[in-house]
Amino acid sequence: MTSVDNRKFVLASRPTGAPTEDNFDFKTEQLPEIKDGELLLRTIYLSLDPYMRGRMNDAESYAEPVNIGEIMVGATVCQVEQSKNDKFAVGDWVLAYTGWQEYAISNGKELMPLGNDPSRPSYALGVMGMPGFTAYMGLLDIGEPKEGETVVVAAATGPVGATVGQIAKIKGCKVVGIAGGTEKCQHAVEKLGFDACIDHKADNFEEQLKEACTDGIDVYYENVGGKVFDAVLPLLNISARIPLCGLVSQYNATSLPDGPDRMFALMGHILTKRIKMQGFIIFDDYGHRYDEFAKDMQQWLNEGKVHYKEHMIDGFENTVTAFNDMLNGKNFGKTVVKVNNPL
Repeated sequence: MTSVDNRKFVLASRPTGAPTEDNFDFKTEQLPEIKDGELLLRTIYLSLDPYMRGRMNDAESYAEPVNIGEIMVGATVCQVEQSKNDKFAVGDWVLAYTGWQEYAISNGKELMPLGNDPSRPSYALGVMGMPGFTAYMGLLDIGEPKEGETVVVAAATGPVGATVGQIAKIKGCKVVGIAGGTEKCQHAVEKLGFDACIDHKADNFEEQLKEACTDGIDVYYENVGGKVFDAVLPLLNISARIPLCGLVSQYNATSLPDGPDRMFALMGHILTKRIKMQGFIIFDDYGHRYDEFAKDMQQWLNEGKVHYKEHMIDGFENTVTAFNDMLNGKNFGKTVVKVNNPL
């Protein structure tokens, strides 16, 4: 057993607005040799997700912020490169939470084994992982879609939105997506099977959304906020449901949006239309139901009922740029950084 040099991103300062390279220190450290019961994990894939922006702030939330000088958090798919743990062999694949670094030492706890030869290991960070699970539980448990209803989802080609829309189609709903750009909208309709997809960058975005939702909106899966929610609000039907898993349009905001206070209008719609809006944190609220999700999702993937697209970035040094591109909607699919080649 030998020690290895480990490159990592640690939080150097708290961002104001969009994070920059200056908010991180890109460090190299030598890890010690592993001890009995330990493993050396080689990061192959790193997941980049919007929630990470909130962890950079020193603000009260559902999870503790990353402290200055700590490694940025994040889910990873790793291979066991060295092992002194009887439960894991060299070459085994695992789902871990080792963050923005090339290697990590683990005692084997809180790792999810993926076998020694998974066909698509990075899927554990997307459609078979947190994003897919978020889409599944938010839509089915909170949204409660019924056959024939209209489901609208923003960020329609992202890892959550794309999965929401496809599950809604499986359940017999009309699905209208919202995405940024012609290419993404075409993908949502032609590949994912959505009934329509509206470009939020269009000058007449609100009018197009209204024309696509001729019977109003029964379920709006919220993960964006901002002008998209403003366009959706007047179209919501009586007893509409809004699962709320994110507000990516606001994560880099440094002040409140311009314009009048819209809280009264929001509260008025919720009251008069008896709308249910519920936020959720996937593993806190639904962790005990992961097996239910995994069984259904694996079956849908096998049957070709769910399609999945990755936005793969090659090179660990490109992590910060890839993260900002994701927050700005420049990704097309689930953002994953390929950190190392497999063993």
